[in-house]
Amino acid sequence: MKGTLQYITRRVLTSLLALVGVSLIVFIIVRVLPGDPARIIAGLLATEEEVERIRVAMGLDRPLPVQYWDFVTGLLQGDLGTSLRTRRPVLVELVPRLKMTMLLATTGTILGSLLGITAGVVGAARRYTRLDYLLSSGSLVGISMPVYWLGYMLIIVFAVNLRWFPAAGADEPSSIVLPTLTLAAFSMALVARMTRGSMLEVLGQDYIRTARAKGLAERVVIYRHALRNALIPVLTVIGLQFGSLLGGAVLTESVFAWPGMGVLLVNSIINRDYPMVQGIVLVYAVLVVLLNLVVDLAYGWADPRIRYD
Repeated sequence: MKGTLQYITRRVLTSLLALVGVSLIVFIIVRVLPGDPARIIAGLLATEEEVERIRVAMGLDRPLPVQYWDFVTGLLQGDLGTSLRTRRPVLVELVPRLKMTMLLATTGTILGSLLGITAGVVGAARRYTRLDYLLSSGSLVGISMPVYWLGYMLIIVFAVNLRWFPAAGADEPSSIVLPTLTLAAFSMALVARMTRGSMLEVLGQDYIRTARAKGLAERVVIYRHALRNALIPVLTVIGLQFGSLLGGAVLTESVFAWPGMGVLLVNSIINRDYPMVQGIVLVYAVLVVLLNLVVDLAYGWADPRIRYD
């Protein structure tokens, strides 16, 4: 337990340094992009005096180090700033969008992981059979298929033709089905390939042959002895996929008009809403850091031999 606490402390300190670096990089990048947020807010017909008045009111006329210092001091007080476009606190705008993105990413990851692990285990247990070739081919198609194309196909089939699910929005509980399937397809394919490869490696180990020689049922050998020891690389892929779905669900949210953080980020970049972009990226970074820590700790559960001393 002591070793685990020391490991978590080191990771937290390292993560704080990484978050500072992320905030600085994002702060610089969004300000070197072409476009003046004051001009965008004022409109094309506004005079230079009106634009300058808006710029001063928003604090955009101050030196960049001063603006960054204001941003950092606000973070230390739990304040992500105020949106330049809506004039509302960034945190107030983010929380409902974050909930929707987390819901979509979580359901997509869970569904993709369950189906992917199942397909990988079945493929490894029945390797080089027709079923294995079929599952491997399906995984290859899932990895290669563009997300936006799959989303549109699901809308045409299940929303337009069959009318089983809504085509867009999040007004009904069933609205999450189609975007979840879209996100889960790629995750399922990647997890299935990783699970199959890891299982094949584990099934060739001496302790698996010993378990079979003892007369254990094949189901017990596969799920109790082989699968748990094959989960380390699979957990890594699942963690990376969840992080990717958090930050990379922009296309899916756009196709299904899902009110998540991805669409908000794109709109904020277009409108040069600096505080909103900084807040969204920082929230993404914190979530990814926490996710990586959870995945690292999950290694110890999957393989008791792993210690953090």
